[in-house]
Parts: sequence; C-alpha cells; structure tokens
Amino acid sequence: MKRIKSACLLQTIHFQLKEDIPHDAAVRAIHDELEHYKSQLTRNRTRFQIVEQRDEPDGSIILKLKKQYNSYNCDEYMD
Repeated sequence: MKRIKSACLLQTIHFQLKEDIPHDAAVRAIHDELEHYKSQLTRNRTRFQIVEQRDEPDGSIILKLKKQYNSYNCDEYMD
C-alpha cells in the first residue's frame, strides 16, 4: 500500500491586464487582484511561499509560488 506523506504545488500564475479598461486602471486592478489572492490563501490557512514576483513591461505580474496541496504536510518543500 502507498500513502502520500507530503505534497506541494509549484505554480506560476500570470496576472494579465484586462484589455477593455484604461492601462492605469488595469494595472491597479492587477495589483488588487494579486493582494486579494494572497489574502485568500492566508484566510484559507493555505501554506505558501512566494518564490518570485516579477512585474512585466506591460504592467502584468508573474507570480511563482510554492503552495500547500490540500491538507498534506509540506514542511520539507517550504525550507
């Protein structure tokens, strides 16, 4: 029998600008969306670690993070 001892996701998320609103408003919306995503992870008690957060020339954001998968232990991945 096999049993999962620990699990973690490595995600790359691209927060893209909305094309139907002005550029400045779209950039603010992206930053708000990113902060909402982070607060949602915290509120849900999902363990996560940001590996890289990069602003692109067009104003979008690329976020690379390690994130707990379900309720599995992920201690060794977060070191």
